[in-house]
Amino acid sequence: MSDQFSNSQVIRKPAVSSKGGIVAAQSRKAAEVGAEVLAAGGDCVDAVIATTFALGVVEPWMSGAGGGGAMVLYRARENRVEVIDYGMRAPDSLRVEDYPLSPSGVASDIFPWARVKDDRNLHGPGSIAVPGVVAGMEEAHRRHAKLPWKELLAPSVKLAGEGLLVDWWTTAMISSSAADLRRYPASAAAYLQDGLPPNAQWGVKSVVRMPQDKLKETMAQLAAAGARDFYEGDLARSIADDIQAAGGALSVRDLAAFRAHLREPLAIPYRGGTVYATPELTAGPTMARTLGLLQKAFAPARGGPDAAAYTAYVEALQAAYRERLQGMGDADGRRSLGAEAIAPACTTHFSAVDRDGNMAAVTQTLLSTFGSKFVTPSTGLTMNNGIMWFDPTQGNPNSLAAGKRCLTNYTPVVAQAADGRRVAVGASGGRRILPAVSQLLSFVMDFGMDLDAAIHQPRIDASEGAVVIGDVRLPAAARDALRGRYDYEEARIQNLPMKFACPSVVLRSGDTNSGATEPFQPWSDAVAEA
Repeated sequence: MSDQFSNSQVIRKPAVSSKGGIVAAQSRKAAEVGAEVLAAGGDCVDAVIATTFALGVVEPWMSGAGGGGAMVLYRARENRVEVIDYGMRAPDSLRVEDYPLSPSGVASDIFPWARVKDDRNLHGPGSIAVPGVVAGMEEAHRRHAKLPWKELLAPSVKLAGEGLLVDWWTTAMISSSAADLRRYPASAAAYLQDGLPPNAQWGVKSVVRMPQDKLKETMAQLAAAGARDFYEGDLARSIADDIQAAGGALSVRDLAAFRAHLREPLAIPYRGGTVYATPELTAGPTMARTLGLLQKAFAPARGGPDAAAYTAYVEALQAAYRERLQGMGDADGRRSLGAEAIAPACTTHFSAVDRDGNMAAVTQTLLSTFGSKFVTPSTGLTMNNGIMWFDPTQGNPNSLAAGKRCLTNYTPVVAQAADGRRVAVGASGGRRILPAVSQLLSFVMDFGMDLDAAIHQPRIDASEGAVVIGDVRLPAAARDALRGRYDYEEARIQNLPMKFACPSVVLRSGDTNSGATEPFQPWSDAVAEA
């Protein structure tokens, strides 16, 4: 590890506890929106919907109505777990011949695919898959919500009216994608000033905001007209017209055909408890394999994870990832996929629990930072680049084709430990999500940690093939053991670029809830209802 950072700095973010509900999210502002919904008598799912749309306004580089995702829900009264899958899919109107291979080697973004001419699959209107977030929220609302749709979207309308607040984190995120954002006029207008990233001012009273007027109009229309307007109404026509005018394939027919799907979760036995994960085209099947290997690999020691535990984490994760990579592809639409496991991505995760014990783990993404980098001029929505998930070389299981579902890395889970505690957890961070979620589950289910201990416990990452990354704060014995057995590199938990995933987690013990988020994420917080 080569760096210039302090060796003595300590950063902590205490877990919060409450008899009431809690939302733990990558944005404090969005978590506050969800907590306010809970305080107003909303169900956990009401908080999920309000938080989702707030995140799309305040954290538009990670998620939003232009993306996709999945949620795992625990319904306390019925003692039932369910999955709502609203992952993106390739448009039926997509033409493979519009993605000719370039002779210039591998793709310039985060996947190892052959490069496509003009990077059409990586950014711009040709990279956009059919978005699923609005359909996912529609299905969740239909099944479980207590409060009206319009009321749940009102906070996002208000936030958009205030404009995107610029601080150092906003500047850092916009700067990381500015070279591509400036390619598209509406994107440059939304996120750049004179073609450059905006900067917060030094004056303590000065405030810099990027106007989000179009986005405010869109959120207000979505609130008033309902979710199907996004897929079948005026919003659908605006989105499709903008994308097709710029040369993309997404059509009104593609939008109208999209639906979210209710799925049975994977029920994974672990240490006398059960982990419920997303099935099919997610990292859930790889999670099942990881946990199956892990509980055979070591017996939890008193005092927390030791060298044996960290070695077991590495062995289980590397073995599971090898199997995942060998079986990559969407040939029959039901296989666990793997090519994306060697690429990072930009995603948001939040977890929620209400006073009645209902829980949600929700992961949503645009795929890359700012997704396609394409903002639709009529709506102000930042759209995904889900087409990048497909191999542009034909003849492979995951080859690009019209109508295919996109492969994903995310794995939100809800688990019940042997001691009766329940936890909802997930993370952002692409291939690094699975290692983080696996270890947090182990910290809670193997070692009985509360969330304050679990969120501050150092982790490893073993998603980069033979390379193992260890947190510099790991116990000396564990670091020595890993260094002696693997191609071992050390890294710090840091803001940007993140070397480990960014988790958000809630836990229920008896009638008491707690929540925690990644201490090094500058915006994240767990917020309890007032």
